[in-house]
Amino acid sequence: MIKSANQYHVHALFSHEGNILYKIPPYQREYSWSKSHWEDLFEDLVDAEGQHFLGTIITLDQTDDALQGSTLEVIDGQQRLTTLTLLLAAVYAVLKEHLDELDEDTRTDVNNLSRQLVRRSDGQPRVVPQMQGHNLSDFLKVLEEAGLPVKGEWKPYYPSRKIKKCYKYFRQAIRDLGETGEGLDETSAALRVHKAALQAVIVKIEVGSHADAFVLFESLNNRGMPLSPVDLIKNHLLAVSEKKEVMEVSEAFGRWNEMLTNLGDSYSTHERFLRHYYNAFKPDLPDVPGASIATKSNLIRVYEKVLEPDVLKVVDSLVSASQVYGRINCVAEVDQPTTLDRAFQRLMRAQGATSYVLLLWLMTMRDELALSDAHLEEIVDLLTSFFVRRNLTGAPPTYVLAKLFMTIIGSLRGVRGHAVVERVREKLTAVSASDDEFRNRLSGPIYDENTDIARFVLATLAEDAMTKETWVDLWRQEKNRFVWTIEHILPQGENLPAAWREMLGGAERAAQVQEEHRHRLGNLTITAYNSSLGNKSFAEKRDRQDRQGRYIGYRNGLSLNVDLAARDSWTGDDIARRTEDLAARVLARFPLPN
Repeated sequence: MIKSANQYHVHALFSHEGNILYKIPPYQREYSWSKSHWEDLFEDLVDAEGQHFLGTIITLDQTDDALQGSTLEVIDGQQRLTTLTLLLAAVYAVLKEHLDELDEDTRTDVNNLSRQLVRRSDGQPRVVPQMQGHNLSDFLKVLEEAGLPVKGEWKPYYPSRKIKKCYKYFRQAIRDLGETGEGLDETSAALRVHKAALQAVIVKIEVGSHADAFVLFESLNNRGMPLSPVDLIKNHLLAVSEKKEVMEVSEAFGRWNEMLTNLGDSYSTHERFLRHYYNAFKPDLPDVPGASIATKSNLIRVYEKVLEPDVLKVVDSLVSASQVYGRINCVAEVDQPTTLDRAFQRLMRAQGATSYVLLLWLMTMRDELALSDAHLEEIVDLLTSFFVRRNLTGAPPTYVLAKLFMTIIGSLRGVRGHAVVERVREKLTAVSASDDEFRNRLSGPIYDENTDIARFVLATLAEDAMTKETWVDLWRQEKNRFVWTIEHILPQGENLPAAWREMLGGAERAAQVQEEHRHRLGNLTITAYNSSLGNKSFAEKRDRQDRQGRYIGYRNGLSLNVDLAARDSWTGDDIARRTEDLAARVLARFPLPN
Protein backbone atom coordinates (compact mmCIF):
# COMPACT_ATOMS: atom_id res chain seq x y z
CA MET A 1 0.00 0.00 0.00
CA ILE A 2 2.76 2.48 1.00
CA LYS A 3 5.55 2.79 -1.56
CA SER A 4 7.66 5.05 0.66
CA ALA A 5 7.45 7.10 3.84
CA ASN A 6 10.29 9.49 4.49
CA GLN A 7 11.01 12.59 6.53
CA TYR A 8 12.11 15.65 4.57
CA HIS A 9 13.01 19.23 5.30
CA VAL A 10 10.85 21.73 3.45
CA HIS A 11 13.89 22.94 1.50
CA ALA A 12 14.29 19.39 0.13
CA LEU A 13 10.61 19.00 -0.79
CA PHE A 14 10.75 22.41 -2.51
CA SER A 15 14.29 21.99 -3.86
CA HIS A 16 15.25 24.76 -6.29
CA GLU A 17 17.26 22.16 -8.22
CA GLY A 18 14.37 19.69 -8.39
CA ASN A 19 11.64 19.47 -10.99
CA ILE A 20 8.69 18.31 -8.86
CA LEU A 21 5.17 19.75 -8.90
CA TYR A 22 2.66 19.16 -6.10
CA LYS A 23 -0.71 19.23 -7.80
CA ILE A 24 -4.03 19.47 -5.95
CA PRO A 25 -6.61 17.25 -7.72
CA PRO A 26 -9.95 18.80 -8.73
CA TYR A 27 -11.98 16.70 -6.28
CA GLN A 28 -10.27 18.35 -3.29
CA ARG A 29 -12.15 21.10 -1.43
CA GLU A 30 -11.04 24.67 -1.98
CA TYR A 31 -8.57 26.38 0.33
CA SER A 32 -10.21 26.68 3.75
CA TRP A 33 -7.60 27.42 6.41
CA SER A 34 -8.45 30.52 8.45
CA LYS A 35 -6.64 33.06 10.60
CA SER A 36 -6.32 30.75 13.60
CA HIS A 37 -4.42 28.21 11.43
CA TRP A 38 -2.17 30.92 9.98
CA GLU A 39 -1.43 32.25 13.47
CA ASP A 40 -0.62 28.77 14.78
CA LEU A 41 1.77 28.04 11.91
CA PHE A 42 3.57 31.38 12.20
CA GLU A 43 3.78 31.19 15.99
CA ASP A 44 5.09 27.62 15.91
CA LEU A 45 7.80 28.49 13.37
CA VAL A 46 8.89 31.65 15.19
CA ASP A 47 8.99 29.90 18.59
CA ALA A 48 10.55 26.66 17.33
CA GLU A 49 13.67 25.67 19.22
CA GLY A 50 15.05 23.40 16.53
CA GLN A 51 13.22 21.83 13.61
CA HIS A 52 9.44 22.20 13.71
CA PHE A 53 7.35 19.20 12.60
CA LEU A 54 4.68 20.31 10.12
CA GLY A 55 2.88 16.97 9.84
CA THR A 56 2.28 14.44 7.10
CA ILE A 57 1.32 14.65 3.44
CA ILE A 58 0.11 11.78 1.25
CA THR A 59 1.01 11.83 -2.44
CA LEU A 60 0.44 9.74 -5.55
CA ASP A 61 2.90 9.84 -8.45
CA GLN A 62 1.05 11.02 -11.57
CA THR A 63 4.10 11.71 -13.74
CA ASP A 64 3.50 11.34 -17.48
CA ASP A 65 6.97 12.22 -18.77
CA ALA A 66 9.86 12.14 -16.30
CA LEU A 67 11.97 14.31 -18.62
CA GLN A 68 9.37 17.06 -18.25
CA GLY A 69 9.44 16.75 -14.45
CA SER A 70 7.60 14.81 -11.75
CA THR A 71 3.99 15.47 -10.78
CA LEU A 72 2.79 14.33 -7.37
CA GLU A 73 -0.94 14.44 -6.71
CA VAL A 74 -1.60 15.63 -3.15
CA ILE A 75 -4.20 13.38 -1.57
CA ASP A 76 -3.78 14.83 1.92
CA GLY A 77 -1.89 17.95 2.95
CA GLN A 78 -3.04 20.53 0.42
CA GLN A 79 -4.02 23.08 3.08
CA ARG A 80 -0.59 22.79 4.69
CA LEU A 81 1.36 23.02 1.42
CA THR A 82 -0.70 25.93 0.11
CA THR A 83 -0.33 27.88 3.36
CA LEU A 84 3.40 27.16 3.51
CA THR A 85 3.80 28.48 -0.05
CA LEU A 86 1.90 31.67 0.82
CA LEU A 87 4.11 32.16 3.87
CA LEU A 88 7.27 31.75 1.80
CA ALA A 89 5.86 34.08 -0.87
CA ALA A 90 5.41 36.75 1.81
CA VAL A 91 9.01 36.16 2.93
CA TYR A 92 10.18 36.47 -0.69
CA ALA A 93 8.28 39.73 -1.18
CA VAL A 94 9.89 41.30 1.89
CA LEU A 95 13.40 40.14 1.00
CA LYS A 96 13.06 41.27 -2.61
CA GLU A 97 12.09 44.76 -1.43
CA HIS A 98 15.33 44.89 0.58
CA LEU A 99 17.54 43.04 -1.90
CA ASP A 100 20.15 45.81 -2.07
CA GLU A 101 20.71 45.55 1.68
CA LEU A 102 21.57 41.84 1.57
CA ASP A 103 24.98 40.26 1.17
CA GLU A 104 25.80 38.14 -1.86
CA ASP A 105 25.07 34.78 -0.21
CA THR A 106 21.68 35.95 1.05
CA ARG A 107 20.77 37.34 -2.38
CA THR A 108 21.54 33.88 -3.76
CA ASP A 109 19.19 32.39 -1.17
CA VAL A 110 16.46 34.80 -2.29
CA ASN A 111 16.95 33.75 -5.93
CA ASN A 112 16.84 30.10 -4.86
CA LEU A 113 13.61 30.78 -2.95
CA SER A 114 12.05 32.05 -6.17
CA ARG A 115 12.93 28.75 -7.86
CA GLN A 116 11.68 26.79 -4.86
CA LEU A 117 8.26 28.39 -5.26
CA VAL A 118 8.14 28.54 -9.07
CA ARG A 119 9.61 25.79 -11.22
CA ARG A 120 12.35 27.23 -13.39
CA SER A 121 11.84 24.91 -16.38
CA ASP A 122 8.30 26.02 -17.24
CA GLY A 123 7.34 28.78 -14.80
CA GLN A 124 4.69 26.72 -13.00
CA PRO A 125 4.22 27.21 -9.25
CA ARG A 126 5.68 24.35 -7.21
CA VAL A 127 2.27 23.82 -5.58
CA VAL A 128 -0.66 23.95 -8.04
CA PRO A 129 -4.10 24.42 -6.39
CA GLN A 130 -7.29 23.32 -8.09
CA MET A 131 -9.46 25.88 -9.89
CA GLN A 132 -12.58 25.62 -7.71
CA GLY A 133 -13.56 28.87 -5.98
CA HIS A 134 -10.94 30.81 -7.98
CA ASN A 135 -8.24 29.03 -5.96
CA LEU A 136 -5.75 28.80 -8.80
CA SER A 137 -6.29 32.31 -10.15
CA ASP A 138 -6.07 33.83 -6.64
CA PHE A 139 -2.93 31.81 -5.90
CA LEU A 140 -1.20 32.95 -9.09
CA LYS A 141 -2.24 36.55 -8.45
CA VAL A 142 -0.71 36.44 -4.96
CA LEU A 143 2.54 35.00 -6.28
CA GLU A 144 2.66 37.70 -8.94
CA GLU A 145 2.10 40.40 -6.30
CA ALA A 146 4.94 38.90 -4.27
CA GLY A 147 7.25 39.50 -7.23
CA LEU A 148 7.55 35.88 -8.36
CA PRO A 149 7.80 35.09 -12.12
CA VAL A 150 4.18 34.03 -12.74
CA LYS A 151 1.24 35.75 -14.40
CA GLY A 152 -1.90 36.08 -12.30
CA GLU A 153 -5.44 37.21 -13.02
CA TRP A 154 -7.54 39.44 -10.78
CA LYS A 155 -11.01 37.99 -10.22
CA PRO A 156 -13.92 39.87 -8.61
CA TYR A 157 -13.78 39.87 -4.78
CA TYR A 158 -10.21 38.58 -4.90
CA PRO A 159 -9.16 40.56 -1.74
CA SER A 160 -12.01 39.01 0.24
CA ARG A 161 -11.07 35.39 -0.38
CA LYS A 162 -8.85 33.35 1.90
CA ILE A 163 -5.76 32.91 -0.25
CA LYS A 164 -5.26 36.67 -0.53
CA LYS A 165 -6.11 37.16 3.15
CA CYS A 166 -3.60 34.49 4.14
CA TYR A 167 -0.80 36.17 2.18
CA LYS A 168 -1.76 39.56 3.61
CA TYR A 169 -1.70 38.12 7.14
CA PHE A 170 1.82 36.73 6.74
CA ARG A 171 3.13 40.01 5.28
CA GLN A 172 1.78 41.84 8.31
CA ALA A 173 3.01 39.16 10.74
CA ILE A 174 6.56 39.50 9.41
CA ARG A 175 6.32 43.27 9.71
CA ASP A 176 5.05 42.95 13.30
CA LEU A 177 7.83 40.51 14.16
CA GLY A 178 10.32 43.13 13.02
CA GLU A 179 8.77 45.62 15.46
CA THR A 180 8.80 43.50 18.60
CA GLY A 181 11.92 45.10 20.02
CA GLU A 182 13.93 41.88 19.95
CA GLY A 183 16.72 43.39 17.86
CA LEU A 184 15.02 42.56 14.57
CA ASP A 185 14.11 44.73 11.65
CA GLU A 186 11.71 43.66 8.87
CA THR A 187 14.50 42.07 6.82
CA SER A 188 15.89 40.14 9.79
CA ALA A 189 12.39 39.00 10.70
CA ALA A 190 11.82 37.70 7.16
CA LEU A 191 15.16 35.86 7.22
CA ARG A 192 14.27 34.30 10.58
CA VAL A 193 10.94 33.02 9.26
CA HIS A 194 12.61 31.89 6.02
CA LYS A 195 15.15 29.79 7.90
CA ALA A 196 12.56 28.27 10.26
CA ALA A 197 10.20 27.38 7.41
CA LEU A 198 12.83 25.73 5.22
CA GLN A 199 14.24 23.76 8.15
CA ALA A 200 10.79 22.51 9.19
CA VAL A 201 10.09 18.83 8.66
CA ILE A 202 7.30 17.06 6.77
CA VAL A 203 6.75 13.31 6.47
CA LYS A 204 5.89 12.50 2.84
CA ILE A 205 4.06 9.22 2.35
CA GLU A 206 3.82 8.05 -1.26
CA VAL A 207 1.21 5.46 -2.19
CA GLY A 208 0.73 3.35 -5.29
CA SER A 209 -2.91 4.06 -6.17
CA HIS A 210 -5.90 6.22 -5.31
CA ALA A 211 -7.47 3.28 -3.51
CA ASP A 212 -4.41 2.93 -1.31
CA ALA A 213 -4.37 6.67 -0.69
CA PHE A 214 -7.94 6.83 0.53
CA VAL A 215 -7.55 3.76 2.75
CA LEU A 216 -4.47 5.33 4.33
CA PHE A 217 -6.14 8.73 4.64
CA GLU A 218 -9.11 7.18 6.44
CA SER A 219 -6.77 5.25 8.74
CA LEU A 220 -4.76 8.32 9.69
CA ASN A 221 -7.75 10.59 10.24
CA ASN A 222 -10.56 8.36 11.52
CA ARG A 223 -8.74 5.72 13.52
CA GLY A 224 -6.73 8.05 15.71
CA MET A 225 -3.36 7.71 14.00
CA PRO A 226 -0.91 9.17 14.55
CA LEU A 227 -1.29 9.56 18.30
CA SER A 228 -1.74 13.12 19.50
CA PRO A 229 0.75 14.77 21.89
CA VAL A 230 -1.84 14.47 24.67
CA ASP A 231 -2.11 10.71 24.04
CA LEU A 232 1.67 10.32 24.04
CA ILE A 233 2.03 12.27 27.30
CA LYS A 234 -0.62 10.03 28.87
CA ASN A 235 1.25 6.93 27.72
CA HIS A 236 4.47 8.31 29.19
CA LEU A 237 2.68 8.97 32.48
CA LEU A 238 1.45 5.37 32.62
CA ALA A 239 4.91 4.04 31.82
CA VAL A 240 6.66 6.21 34.43
CA SER A 241 4.05 5.38 37.09
CA GLU A 242 4.56 1.66 36.52
CA LYS A 243 8.36 1.92 36.35
CA LYS A 244 8.62 3.92 39.57
CA GLU A 245 5.88 1.84 41.25
CA VAL A 246 4.16 4.96 42.59
CA MET A 247 0.76 4.13 41.09
CA GLU A 248 -0.86 1.18 39.44
CA VAL A 249 -1.44 1.74 35.74
CA SER A 250 -5.20 1.69 36.33
CA GLU A 251 -4.89 4.36 39.04
CA ALA A 252 -2.70 6.58 36.86
CA PHE A 253 -5.16 6.13 33.98
CA GLY A 254 -8.03 7.10 36.30
CA ARG A 255 -6.26 10.24 37.48
CA TRP A 256 -5.53 11.26 33.89
CA ASN A 257 -9.17 10.78 32.91
CA GLU A 258 -10.22 12.80 35.96
CA MET A 259 -8.12 15.66 34.63
CA LEU A 260 -9.64 15.36 31.14
CA THR A 261 -13.16 15.25 32.59
CA ASN A 262 -12.53 18.54 34.36
CA LEU A 263 -11.42 20.04 31.04
CA GLY A 264 -14.34 18.85 28.88
CA ASP A 265 -14.33 16.97 25.58
CA SER A 266 -12.26 19.30 23.40
CA TYR A 267 -8.80 18.01 22.48
CA SER A 268 -7.61 21.57 21.81
CA THR A 269 -8.54 22.49 25.40
CA HIS A 270 -6.61 19.48 26.74
CA GLU A 271 -3.51 20.44 24.77
CA ARG A 272 -3.82 24.13 25.66
CA PHE A 273 -4.20 23.31 29.38
CA LEU A 274 -0.98 21.30 29.39
CA ARG A 275 0.86 24.20 27.76
CA HIS A 276 -0.67 26.76 30.12
CA TYR A 277 0.06 24.68 33.23
CA TYR A 278 3.76 24.50 32.40
CA ASN A 279 3.97 28.17 31.41
CA ALA A 280 2.13 29.32 34.54
CA PHE A 281 4.14 27.29 37.05
CA LYS A 282 7.44 26.93 35.18
CA PRO A 283 9.66 28.32 38.00
CA ASP A 284 8.27 25.67 40.37
CA LEU A 285 8.56 22.72 37.95
CA PRO A 286 11.59 20.58 37.01
CA ASP A 287 13.90 22.36 34.60
CA VAL A 288 13.46 21.49 30.93
CA PRO A 289 16.57 22.57 28.97
CA GLY A 290 15.76 24.56 25.84
CA ALA A 291 12.08 24.99 26.73
CA SER A 292 11.63 28.56 27.90
CA ILE A 293 7.97 28.20 26.98
CA ALA A 294 5.72 25.21 26.26
CA THR A 295 4.62 25.09 22.61
CA LYS A 296 2.74 22.53 20.55
CA SER A 297 6.00 21.30 19.08
CA ASN A 298 7.88 20.72 22.35
CA LEU A 299 4.99 19.66 24.60
CA ILE A 300 5.90 15.96 24.63
CA ARG A 301 9.53 16.67 25.54
CA VAL A 302 8.44 19.12 28.25
CA TYR A 303 6.25 16.58 30.03
CA GLU A 304 8.77 13.79 29.71
CA LYS A 305 11.02 15.94 31.91
CA VAL A 306 8.30 17.36 34.16
CA LEU A 307 6.85 13.96 35.07
CA GLU A 308 10.15 12.21 35.72
CA PRO A 309 11.26 13.38 39.21
CA ASP A 310 7.95 13.16 41.13
CA VAL A 311 5.15 11.88 38.94
CA LEU A 312 2.63 11.60 41.80
CA LYS A 313 3.12 15.24 42.87
CA VAL A 314 2.77 16.51 39.30
CA VAL A 315 -0.35 14.43 38.61
CA ASP A 316 -2.02 15.68 41.80
CA SER A 317 -1.17 19.25 40.80
CA LEU A 318 -2.46 18.72 37.23
CA VAL A 319 -5.79 17.35 38.46
CA SER A 320 -6.20 20.23 40.91
CA ALA A 321 -5.27 22.79 38.25
CA SER A 322 -7.66 21.22 35.74
CA GLN A 323 -10.58 21.94 38.10
CA VAL A 324 -9.62 25.62 38.15
CA TYR A 325 -9.03 25.66 34.40
CA GLY A 326 -12.39 24.02 33.73
CA ARG A 327 -14.11 26.84 35.60
CA ILE A 328 -12.13 29.52 33.75
CA ASN A 329 -12.94 27.80 30.44
CA CYS A 330 -16.66 27.57 31.35
CA VAL A 331 -16.72 23.80 30.81
CA ALA A 332 -19.09 22.85 33.61
CA GLU A 333 -22.56 24.37 33.78
CA VAL A 334 -23.04 26.25 37.06
CA ASP A 335 -26.51 26.19 38.65
CA GLN A 336 -26.04 29.63 40.16
CA PRO A 337 -23.21 31.37 38.31
CA THR A 338 -21.52 34.20 40.13
CA THR A 339 -20.60 37.51 38.53
CA LEU A 340 -17.05 36.09 38.25
CA ASP A 341 -18.38 33.10 36.29
CA ARG A 342 -20.20 35.48 33.96
CA ALA A 343 -16.98 37.45 33.52
CA PHE A 344 -15.18 34.22 32.53
CA GLN A 345 -17.92 33.62 29.99
CA ARG A 346 -17.47 37.08 28.46
CA LEU A 347 -13.71 36.55 28.19
CA MET A 348 -14.23 33.20 26.47
CA ARG A 349 -16.64 34.77 23.97
CA ALA A 350 -14.13 37.56 23.33
CA GLN A 351 -11.61 34.88 22.26
CA GLY A 352 -9.36 35.48 25.25
CA ALA A 353 -8.21 31.90 25.87
CA THR A 354 -4.54 32.85 25.59
CA SER A 355 -4.86 34.67 28.93
CA TYR A 356 -6.02 31.54 30.76
CA VAL A 357 -2.38 30.90 31.67
CA LEU A 358 -2.47 34.06 33.81
CA LEU A 359 -5.89 33.31 35.28
CA LEU A 360 -4.87 29.73 36.12
CA TRP A 361 -1.95 31.09 38.16
CA LEU A 362 -4.04 33.83 39.82
CA MET A 363 -6.88 31.48 40.76
CA THR A 364 -4.46 28.90 42.15
CA MET A 365 -2.49 31.52 44.13
CA ARG A 366 -5.45 33.68 45.14
CA ASP A 367 -5.10 33.13 48.90
CA GLU A 368 -1.40 33.99 48.87
CA LEU A 369 -2.12 37.03 46.68
CA ALA A 370 -5.09 38.10 48.86
CA LEU A 371 -7.43 38.23 45.85
CA SER A 372 -11.19 38.42 46.29
CA ASP A 373 -13.77 37.51 43.67
CA ALA A 374 -14.15 41.25 43.02
CA HIS A 375 -10.42 41.57 42.32
CA LEU A 376 -10.49 38.60 39.95
CA GLU A 377 -13.60 39.86 38.19
CA GLU A 378 -11.93 43.23 37.60
CA ILE A 379 -8.89 41.48 36.11
CA VAL A 380 -11.08 39.32 33.84
CA ASP A 381 -12.90 42.44 32.61
CA LEU A 382 -9.53 44.07 31.88
CA LEU A 383 -8.52 41.00 29.89
CA THR A 384 -11.82 41.07 27.98
CA SER A 385 -11.24 44.71 27.00
CA PHE A 386 -7.68 43.84 26.03
CA PHE A 387 -8.75 40.96 23.77
CA VAL A 388 -11.60 42.82 22.09
CA ARG A 389 -9.00 45.41 21.10
CA ARG A 390 -6.25 42.91 20.28
CA ASN A 391 -8.42 40.61 18.20
CA LEU A 392 -9.62 43.51 16.10
CA THR A 393 -6.37 45.48 15.73
CA GLY A 394 -3.86 42.60 15.82
CA ALA A 395 -1.76 44.43 18.44
CA PRO A 396 0.12 42.89 20.07
CA PRO A 397 0.75 39.97 17.66
CA THR A 398 -0.47 36.51 18.68
CA TYR A 399 3.00 35.02 18.95
CA VAL A 400 4.03 37.38 21.79
CA LEU A 401 0.96 36.73 23.97
CA ALA A 402 2.22 33.62 25.75
CA LYS A 403 5.42 35.37 26.81
CA LEU A 404 3.44 38.48 27.75
CA PHE A 405 1.29 36.60 30.25
CA MET A 406 4.26 34.67 31.63
CA THR A 407 6.03 38.02 32.15
CA ILE A 408 2.99 39.38 33.96
CA ILE A 409 3.00 36.33 36.25
CA GLY A 410 6.67 36.95 37.03
CA SER A 411 5.96 40.59 37.88
CA LEU A 412 3.22 39.66 40.38
CA ARG A 413 5.28 37.65 42.82
CA GLY A 414 5.21 39.53 46.13
CA VAL A 415 2.28 41.77 45.08
CA ARG A 416 -1.02 41.50 46.95
CA GLY A 417 -4.65 42.58 46.75
CA HIS A 418 -5.68 45.52 44.58
CA ALA A 419 -2.05 46.10 43.64
CA VAL A 420 -2.29 42.90 41.58
CA VAL A 421 -5.16 44.40 39.60
CA GLU A 422 -3.23 47.61 38.97
CA ARG A 423 -0.10 45.73 37.90
CA VAL A 424 -2.10 43.69 35.37
CA ARG A 425 -3.76 46.89 34.10
CA GLU A 426 -0.36 48.55 33.71
CA LYS A 427 1.14 45.62 31.76
CA LEU A 428 -1.85 45.24 29.43
CA THR A 429 -2.14 48.95 28.71
CA ALA A 430 1.55 49.15 27.83
CA VAL A 431 1.15 46.75 24.88
CA SER A 432 -2.46 47.32 23.84
CA ALA A 433 -3.63 49.25 20.79
CA SER A 434 -4.39 52.92 21.42
CA ASP A 435 -7.93 54.26 21.55
CA ASP A 436 -7.35 55.95 18.18
CA GLU A 437 -6.27 52.68 16.52
CA PHE A 438 -9.16 50.81 18.17
CA ARG A 439 -11.65 53.46 17.02
CA ASN A 440 -10.19 53.31 13.50
CA ARG A 441 -10.75 49.54 13.30
CA LEU A 442 -14.23 49.84 14.81
CA SER A 443 -15.07 52.36 12.08
CA GLY A 444 -13.83 50.11 9.27
CA PRO A 445 -15.11 46.81 7.81
CA ILE A 446 -15.25 45.08 11.21
CA TYR A 447 -17.32 42.14 9.93
CA ASP A 448 -14.62 41.35 7.40
CA GLU A 449 -11.82 41.86 9.94
CA ASN A 450 -13.23 39.64 12.70
CA THR A 451 -16.81 38.40 12.53
CA ASP A 452 -16.72 36.87 16.02
CA ILE A 453 -15.61 40.10 17.66
CA ALA A 454 -18.24 42.02 15.68
CA ARG A 455 -20.90 39.68 17.04
CA PHE A 456 -19.49 39.87 20.56
CA VAL A 457 -19.52 43.67 20.80
CA LEU A 458 -23.01 43.92 19.31
CA ALA A 459 -24.36 41.25 21.66
CA THR A 460 -22.70 42.92 24.65
CA LEU A 461 -24.26 46.30 23.85
CA ALA A 462 -27.65 44.63 23.48
CA GLU A 463 -27.26 42.65 26.74
CA ASP A 464 -26.22 45.73 28.73
CA ALA A 465 -29.64 47.28 28.07
CA MET A 466 -31.64 44.18 29.06
CA THR A 467 -33.59 43.78 32.28
CA LYS A 468 -34.79 40.59 33.96
CA GLU A 469 -38.11 41.07 32.16
CA THR A 470 -36.60 41.66 28.71
CA TRP A 471 -33.70 39.19 28.93
CA VAL A 472 -33.09 36.92 25.94
CA ASP A 473 -30.14 34.57 25.48
CA LEU A 474 -28.28 35.87 22.44
CA TRP A 475 -25.85 32.94 22.68
CA ARG A 476 -28.41 30.15 22.51
CA GLN A 477 -27.62 27.52 19.88
CA GLU A 478 -29.74 25.02 17.96
CA LYS A 479 -27.98 22.32 15.95
CA ASN A 480 -24.61 23.94 16.76
CA ARG A 481 -25.67 27.28 15.31
CA PHE A 482 -26.55 30.52 17.03
CA VAL A 483 -30.24 31.34 16.97
CA TRP A 484 -29.40 35.05 17.13
CA THR A 485 -26.96 36.04 14.40
CA ILE A 486 -25.42 39.08 12.75
CA GLU A 487 -27.69 40.70 10.21
CA HIS A 488 -26.44 43.04 7.48
CA ILE A 489 -29.05 45.79 7.28
CA LEU A 490 -27.95 46.79 3.77
CA PRO A 491 -27.54 43.29 2.22
CA GLN A 492 -23.99 42.13 1.57
CA GLY A 493 -24.69 39.99 -1.53
CA GLU A 494 -23.90 40.98 -5.10
CA ASN A 495 -27.48 40.87 -6.44
CA LEU A 496 -28.96 43.85 -4.64
CA PRO A 497 -32.77 43.96 -5.01
CA ALA A 498 -34.46 46.75 -6.93
CA ALA A 499 -35.95 48.36 -3.79
CA TRP A 500 -32.48 48.86 -2.34
CA ARG A 501 -31.03 50.17 -5.62
CA GLU A 502 -33.82 52.71 -5.85
CA MET A 503 -33.41 53.79 -2.19
CA LEU A 504 -29.66 54.29 -2.64
CA GLY A 505 -29.90 56.37 -5.83
CA GLY A 506 -29.56 53.88 -8.65
CA ALA A 507 -27.53 50.76 -9.41
CA GLU A 508 -24.12 52.46 -9.70
CA ARG A 509 -24.49 54.50 -6.50
CA ALA A 510 -25.93 51.48 -4.67
CA ALA A 511 -22.91 49.37 -5.62
CA GLN A 512 -20.57 52.09 -4.32
CA VAL A 513 -22.43 52.40 -1.03
CA GLN A 514 -22.53 48.63 -0.61
CA GLU A 515 -18.80 48.24 -1.32
CA GLU A 516 -17.90 51.00 1.15
CA HIS A 517 -20.36 50.35 3.98
CA ARG A 518 -21.75 46.81 3.97
CA HIS A 519 -19.31 45.36 6.56
CA ARG A 520 -19.11 48.41 8.84
CA LEU A 521 -20.39 48.30 12.41
CA GLY A 522 -23.23 50.69 11.65
CA ASN A 523 -24.67 48.29 9.06
CA LEU A 524 -24.71 45.34 11.44
CA THR A 525 -27.25 44.29 14.00
CA ILE A 526 -28.50 41.10 15.64
CA THR A 527 -31.71 39.30 14.78
CA ALA A 528 -33.09 35.82 15.09
CA TYR A 529 -34.06 33.81 12.01
CA ASN A 530 -31.52 35.69 9.87
CA SER A 531 -32.13 33.57 6.78
CA SER A 532 -35.75 34.76 6.63
CA LEU A 533 -34.59 38.38 6.18
CA GLY A 534 -31.80 38.10 3.63
CA ASN A 535 -32.22 40.44 0.65
CA LYS A 536 -35.63 41.82 1.58
CA SER A 537 -36.31 45.54 1.42
CA PHE A 538 -35.57 47.67 4.47
CA ALA A 539 -39.26 47.99 5.36
CA GLU A 540 -39.78 44.23 5.07
CA LYS A 541 -36.79 43.56 7.30
CA ARG A 542 -37.98 46.12 9.82
CA ASP A 543 -41.52 44.74 10.09
CA ARG A 544 -40.91 40.99 9.57
CA GLN A 545 -42.94 38.67 11.84
CA ASP A 546 -42.94 34.92 12.35
CA ARG A 547 -46.03 32.69 12.10
CA GLN A 548 -46.93 33.41 15.72
CA GLY A 549 -46.97 37.14 15.06
CA ARG A 550 -43.71 37.82 16.90
CA TYR A 551 -41.46 40.48 15.43
CA ILE A 552 -38.22 38.96 14.16
CA GLY A 553 -36.99 41.96 12.21
CA TYR A 554 -35.81 45.27 13.61
CA ARG A 555 -38.87 45.56 15.89
CA ASN A 556 -37.62 42.51 17.83
CA GLY A 557 -37.22 44.40 21.11
CA LEU A 558 -33.43 44.61 21.25
CA SER A 559 -32.19 48.07 22.24
CA LEU A 560 -29.65 47.70 19.46
CA ASN A 561 -32.50 47.99 16.94
CA VAL A 562 -34.58 50.78 18.46
CA ASP A 563 -33.28 53.39 16.02
CA LEU A 564 -33.84 51.04 13.08
CA ALA A 565 -37.42 50.26 14.09
CA ALA A 566 -38.35 53.94 13.70
CA ARG A 567 -36.73 54.46 10.30
CA ASP A 568 -38.21 54.32 6.80
CA SER A 569 -34.96 54.29 4.82
CA TRP A 570 -31.31 53.28 5.11
CA THR A 571 -28.45 55.02 3.27
CA GLY A 572 -24.68 55.28 3.35
CA ASP A 573 -24.90 58.42 5.52
CA ASP A 574 -27.13 56.56 7.98
CA ILE A 575 -24.58 53.75 8.19
CA ALA A 576 -21.72 56.19 8.74
CA ARG A 577 -23.58 57.96 11.58
CA ARG A 578 -24.58 54.71 13.28
CA THR A 579 -21.01 53.41 12.91
CA GLU A 580 -19.66 56.49 14.69
CA ASP A 581 -22.22 56.12 17.48
CA LEU A 582 -21.64 52.40 18.01
CA ALA A 583 -17.85 52.78 17.86
CA ALA A 584 -18.05 55.36 20.67
CA ARG A 585 -20.20 53.02 22.74
CA VAL A 586 -17.82 50.09 22.21
CA LEU A 587 -14.83 52.26 23.22
CA ALA A 588 -16.61 53.19 26.45
CA ARG A 589 -17.71 49.60 27.09
CA PHE A 590 -14.24 48.08 26.69
CA PRO A 591 -11.88 50.65 28.20
CA LEU A 592 -8.20 50.12 28.87
CA PRO A 593 -7.23 53.47 30.41
CA ASN A 594 -3.68 54.53 31.13
